[in-house]
Amino acid sequence: MTTQRDLKALIRARMSRTGEAYTTARRHVLASAPPSSYVLRGGLHPESAALANSLAAQGVHNPLTGQPIDEATVLGVGGGLGAGYILWEFDNSRHRAVTTGFRNQWQYPQRWFTKVCARLDVAAELRETTGPKKAAGHLDRALADGVPVIAAISAADIGYWHLPPDLSGWFGYPVVVYGRRDDGRFLIDDRNRGTLTVTPEDLAAARGRITSYRNRLLVTEPSEIDLDTDTFVAAVRTGIEDHLEHLGSRSASFSLPAFRKWATMLEGERAKAWPTVFADGRGLLAALVTTVEAVDPAGILGGNLRSLYAEFCAAAGPWIGRDLADAVAGYRQAAAAWARVAEIPLQVPTVQSIVTLDRERRKAVADGDTGAARAGAAADRSQELMASDDTGLSDGDRAELFATLADAVTTAAEAEVGARAALAAGFAST
Repeated sequence: MTTQRDLKALIRARMSRTGEAYTTARRHVLASAPPSSYVLRGGLHPESAALANSLAAQGVHNPLTGQPIDEATVLGVGGGLGAGYILWEFDNSRHRAVTTGFRNQWQYPQRWFTKVCARLDVAAELRETTGPKKAAGHLDRALADGVPVIAAISAADIGYWHLPPDLSGWFGYPVVVYGRRDDGRFLIDDRNRGTLTVTPEDLAAARGRITSYRNRLLVTEPSEIDLDTDTFVAAVRTGIEDHLEHLGSRSASFSLPAFRKWATMLEGERAKAWPTVFADGRGLLAALVTTVEAVDPAGILGGNLRSLYAEFCAAAGPWIGRDLADAVAGYRQAAAAWARVAEIPLQVPTVQSIVTLDRERRKAVADGDTGAARAGAAADRSQELMASDDTGLSDGDRAELFATLADAVTTAAEAEVGARAALAAGFAST
């Protein structure tokens, strides 16, 4: 297995031998490296893990530690955290689902990727097309250069999550495609630790399913072997400034007021309030399950990210010469508050059973192809329970559950405000 140090040594040696620029030498070295040299590092959140793992494979490292730039740092450099809440309602009662935005610019992933790469002085080329043949060509050419690429996919169409067909195109996220085996199957990094592969047909279907980012690829190309220290420190500082500005907004859609909005919508009689939407109990099971899925770190999309951001703050303080200990404590407190939010729906036995099965599926997918049978079995049973659309809650039970959940979301919202204030104070200190 080629280590990061080995990769950089090979690139330097080729530059010395041929006189090539870094980018040219890097392309040749990567093209000659087998896919087995790619290190599966795992990860929590699709966007930050995909970019961190892709850059690590290309030899980009943190100049202050000499190690690959980790996921927490990518999250922080990208502006850190965000906020958002949507309750989706569809004709099919199963599709009353909660979506939360926990990452900066969660609604604009392509802008977020571009921003992080620019701050880290990494060239990033976005390739998009509506044509499946052209899309396949984009992917094949990048892989022929030995470059791991970040591809946007539909989660229900990629296959290994074993999601039901009626969720096709409903949500997606990026994965790293880092090679292709002799049997034609593509090698995927979706935060897994074991080798995970998909057929060309499944990957093409997943890439082309969601209109807003159909066949999108992000191809990164670091401009230097070693990231400049001043550039890196500036990126960290800019990321924190971005975080503070973004979460200081009054937007009830994309900033911290969104969480207070969620709390108010859990009670009352307004059109979109939970007691109104779920007056007959239909669709509540899916809403409670997706609440846990959205908030809990064990979910497919990585959950609330507050612990990951606390990890960034703990590392970033010494890098920028600031005491961010109170911010670290604040975001750990926020993470604990969101954990309480996730616990409340689990009081419903059917929700508990479904979430347990979904967590088993997540663990099985992390094992790669060897976990496929376990992932499928857990998914099948989860879908059977979800199809019942039955929480077993009476009208009074629902009212009590909504009030408890409202209190917990309010507490989390208050913790968010406190954590941001602590970061602002620490960042401004000298």
